[in-house]
Amino acid sequence: MTAETDRSPAPAELGGSELTCEDVRTIARDGEPVAVAGAGLERARAARDAVHAIMATRPVYGRTTGVGANRSIQVQDGGHGLRLLRSHAGGAGPLLAAPLARAMLVVRLNQLAAGGSGVDPALLTALAEVLNRGLIPPVRTVGAIGTGDLGALAATALCLIGERPWLGGLGETLPPFALDPADALAFMSSNAATIGEAALAAADLADLIAATPVVAALSFLVVRGSAEPYAVPVQRARPHRGQAEVAARMRSLLAGQDLHPARIQDPYGYRALPQAHGPAADSVRALREVLVIEMNAAAENPLIDAADGEVIHNGNFYTAYLGLALDSARAAVFQTAALAAARLGTLVEPRLTGLRPFLASDVPASSGVLALEYVAHSALADIRRLASPATLGTAVLSRGLEDLADFSTQSARATTDTVAAHRIVLACELVAAIRGLRLRHLIPAPGPLRDAYDLVAPALDTRMADRPLDADIDAADGLLAALARL
Repeated sequence: MTAETDRSPAPAELGGSELTCEDVRTIARDGEPVAVAGAGLERARAARDAVHAIMATRPVYGRTTGVGANRSIQVQDGGHGLRLLRSHAGGAGPLLAAPLARAMLVVRLNQLAAGGSGVDPALLTALAEVLNRGLIPPVRTVGAIGTGDLGALAATALCLIGERPWLGGLGETLPPFALDPADALAFMSSNAATIGEAALAAADLADLIAATPVVAALSFLVVRGSAEPYAVPVQRARPHRGQAEVAARMRSLLAGQDLHPARIQDPYGYRALPQAHGPAADSVRALREVLVIEMNAAAENPLIDAADGEVIHNGNFYTAYLGLALDSARAAVFQTAALAAARLGTLVEPRLTGLRPFLASDVPASSGVLALEYVAHSALADIRRLASPATLGTAVLSRGLEDLADFSTQSARATTDTVAAHRIVLACELVAAIRGLRLRHLIPAPGPLRDAYDLVAPALDTRMADRPLDADIDAADGLLAALARL
């Protein structure tokens, strides 16, 4: 094959140490091919050799014993692992969406490459082949509480061994994988589905965090705001990291614009933007830092310490760090989403814009963008509902042995839904801001804000007559990721 015709992207190497949220998103959603790094295979091989030696001398949870409240029961027959998979593969609700299922596979493969599970290294190569062929395990959404996605991964293992069919696929399916029965618990003892969903949500939230100041700056021009709140001395007087970063972004966006403030103090949507959006930026950054650890951790129970030839039973399956970080991010996102809805309210107010009510046409009693406020506040109500902390729940299971749960799975799902709602709020503001600039016959001066305008304006309908705005919202939504990269 010539270089000209071979345009296949180089596979992303998963080695258990450098996976990011953006990597998970690219592989899970865009189908980027993967390969297992040699170092990851070597770590898996060392752990496998160690655990097989240890099993001959002492009990190893899930390999030579039952699980949960059955932990003290010794098992000798080779059917125990298959029984574990079959008994744990139950779930309820709709199937996990394909990108989420793929994200789970990416995370679990990378975790296994970190070493510590003791599974056959060939299992890592098989998972990479599953991803590269576009195969999807039929995984149900309901069944985990933040202490292990046992059902999702057990169902995946049944696909690997040929007992259940894969979904999707770009061609021929895989032959059944000869899974060592002793590897059953070691494969499914992970929070990979929860972590994968959280990684996708965190990558998306990071885009929305970056896009928000751009949208706000466009609205700022419509209402003729004051840039005083973003001044360096103001931020130096109260030096929170996120606040200072947001203010610096606003200064950069507004640099070179012809600013003539219309009032001594603006509404909070502009005046308190750094103080409200900064915590969201900090919370999403903290969430991403937690996820980098989780995705690249050998969070196995039991952990196979190949270097010292030890099996260590532990609680690294408990995901309180992740659940709390997700809960915190959603609470912070509500604050900034509420401020976006408030800015939308300023754009329909003639006292602040000098334009007609609701940015309407000159036809008497026209409604203009009035409906956008209803849509934005409907989405905001969902964000408020979803902001309830999932980690305040708990459960006592397995005859009292498992006596705490953090519900990070539910927190990740709520964060996914929050992303979708927040996109709608920002899209509504963006539609109104561009319309306001058009009514003011104002095009931003050259710079990043002009780049934003040039990106968005051609995609939005120029008609001012009353008409449905759903297509405008969809178009604006589709541009938010591009605005984030400006």
